[in-house]
Amino acid sequence: MNEKRSQARKLVNGYFLVEGLNSFATTLYFYYIYWFTGQTFGFTQVQNFLLAAAIGLIYGVASVLGGRFAQRRGYFSALKLGCAVMALAIAPGAFILSLPVHCIIVFIGVCGMALTWPSLEALVSEGDAPEHLPRNIGIYNLVWAASGALAYFLGGSMIKAWSFRSLFLVPAAIFVLQLVIIALLERAKRLQPQPAHHALPSALPDEEEGERSRSPVPPITFLRMAWLANPLAYLTIGTVVAVIPALANNLKLSVAWAGIICSIWQFVRAGSFVVLWQWKGWHYRFRWLVAAYVAMAASFVTILIAPSLAVIIVAQIFFGLGTGLIYYSSLYYSMHVGEARGDHGGVHEGMIGVGSCAGPAISAASLHLLPSHANSGAVAVAMVLFGGWGALMWLRYSKRRPITA
Repeated sequence: MNEKRSQARKLVNGYFLVEGLNSFATTLYFYYIYWFTGQTFGFTQVQNFLLAAAIGLIYGVASVLGGRFAQRRGYFSALKLGCAVMALAIAPGAFILSLPVHCIIVFIGVCGMALTWPSLEALVSEGDAPEHLPRNIGIYNLVWAASGALAYFLGGSMIKAWSFRSLFLVPAAIFVLQLVIIALLERAKRLQPQPAHHALPSALPDEEEGERSRSPVPPITFLRMAWLANPLAYLTIGTVVAVIPALANNLKLSVAWAGIICSIWQFVRAGSFVVLWQWKGWHYRFRWLVAAYVAMAASFVTILIAPSLAVIIVAQIFFGLGTGLIYYSSLYYSMHVGEARGDHGGVHEGMIGVGSCAGPAISAASLHLLPSHANSGAVAVAMVLFGGWGALMWLRYSKRRPITA
């Protein structure tokens, strides 16, 4: 029995390795693509917003379909197909200077990425004993966040040293490496004795039951509030990532320094995952969720209209903390409320895509309609966030209470 658990643990550690590589490669390409379009094709801020909105929309739809594909055809099949699609689509971009072709490349790459994340979430969740699930989720969050932060931190310096060709060749090489590791993990999985199916326990431990009874608000309401807040958080993230090249230009930052300075919020978010994993005081506490939401919204507006670099740095700290707790809340309450389903990873990623599309789309529309007002995009998104805050308050204090999950 101990040997089987050891083998299962090794497999899960392998999934974490693939996850870290996937986060590094996808963050490097999809976050720095806006620098490439700006410097190579002269994209304006509005055009980068439109590109970000298209990426988010495609990712939202493709993630739901990718989750279903993984459920039917197997997680390893989905992972291998996703990595192969990204490698084959992105690598040629290093040698092509056609805007239409690069649009096709990025959209095909997004579809490939949508096959990987739902599969990785499912493998990490189902690849070990049920009692290890909270630990696995905590490590999963830390790995993708830290690896993505490192990619953005190093990406600008890499492009400066090796040119924009590295933006395509380095991720493609990582995807090929992932294919090799995934094949080895799949073989090890086949050779491993198949354990009995792990079902989630029907009763929660006393400690977790106590957590759920902390608040008069039903657990299902916390789940709905987190599901509302998380896409709105990615609405702000998608907008910030697309606007960073313009911010860097205004502050006279090179691509290398922009990568270093503008990755602060990602490192803070990764650090917050460690704290939230170990500290349970935020569980089923509305004040922590709403405080994170307010911090996220206020810091987002500050980043977009900040008059100085120092203000942007401070705002990123609060932005990382706010988005970190909101994301973790969505995963945590999804794990503790209701039943788990095979396609939940796809739906979770799909909601992220919705938020990633909405923010840049709103900003682009605002700047197009009010081109003389440079902060119109920030104001428009802030209005949406204010509406989201109102919806959170309504869910919290509504007299109407759901009876079941």
